Amino acid sequence: MKIILVVGARPNFMKIAPILEELKKYPDQFDPYLVHTGQHYDEKMSKIFFEELGLPEPDRYLGVGSGSHAAQTAKVMIAFEEVLTAEQPDLVLVVGDVNSTVACSLDAVKLHIPVAHVEAGLRSRDRTMPEEINRLVTDAISDLLFTTCRDADENLIQEGVSQEKICFVGNVMIDSLRKFEGMAEISPILDTLGLEPGGYGLVTLHRPSNVDQRTSFEGIIRAFGEIQTRLPLIFPIHPRTEKMIAELGLQSQVAAMDNLRFVAPVGYLDFLKLQKSARLVLTDSGGIQEETTVLGVPCLTLRENTERPITVEVGTNQLVGLDQERIVRAAMDILDGNEKPGRIPEGWDGKAAERIVETLGKNFSEW
Repeated sequence: MKIILVVGARPNFMKIAPILEELKKYPDQFDPYLVHTGQHYDEKMSKIFFEELGLPEPDRYLGVGSGSHAAQTAKVMIAFEEVLTAEQPDLVLVVGDVNSTVACSLDAVKLHIPVAHVEAGLRSRDRTMPEEINRLVTDAISDLLFTTCRDADENLIQEGVSQEKICFVGNVMIDSLRKFEGMAEISPILDTLGLEPGGYGLVTLHRPSNVDQRTSFEGIIRAFGEIQTRLPLIFPIHPRTEKMIAELGLQSQVAAMDNLRFVAPVGYLDFLKLQKSARLVLTDSGGIQEETTVLGVPCLTLRENTERPITVEVGTNQLVGLDQERIVRAAMDILDGNEKPGRIPEGWDGKAAERIVETLGKNFSEW
């Protein structure tokens, strides 16, 4: 069974790595073929993630690079169609919700090649988010939908997806976290940055809705200004975010904060160590909501909604929106010892890839 596995952006790498490793345990049954679209094209960061996660060099690198959503999606579709025509796979497996996910799924379906979507059924109910559109479209055209949580199953059923297509397998990104947690523990990143465990907050911020509008971004920056008076904040800054600080004229506000510290983006193991050792995390990322829940670290999500509500319902995550006072109040509550208790959701046990490959094996004769 020839399976093309697609990665396009860094969050995909942690989801594909354990699936590819598991497929390679059964060479008589599976012939995996890795395609990197190049949607995230930072060579240094991509290389670090590939090396740390044990991913091999991709069989094909498409190198599509950046662009508008339409341009990037179109570039992926044109390049990936050539791969499909040449390789004639039995199945295309996509993960997550980036432009590469929907583009490669559309290509495959139009060539009558089955599609399996890992991380299916997640919904924010916010169609202003491009990722929400990608999720909806990919799920609607996929033949096999692997879900991370039971509410994702319910979302798909409510949308009319046949239950026969839905398979709850748990969270494959947690497979990577569990596998590399020990290696991350010996990362020197805390010493390199002069940090003490529990002595800092970790910040990530990159969504256009947060960083492209002066009103929202300035409010978030002011919240950081209050929080950093009690807890140093470490901010591995996304290139887009750094660019918008300059374009929106926020440099002076940022520079006035002695305990808000920008650092260059770091690799997977270093970031895992930073998360695990943080007193709290402030983020607008989807995956970090999941990782902090498993690590038991308080997480404040700077968004009005989340496609991962299970991290709020049972995990350590809180949705605090973009209101300055609300963000600061939630952070201060944590620093005062009033942490939200959390537990690890069902199926987030490090064995999701095993269940995915087992399901693929059972369906082998049908493809």
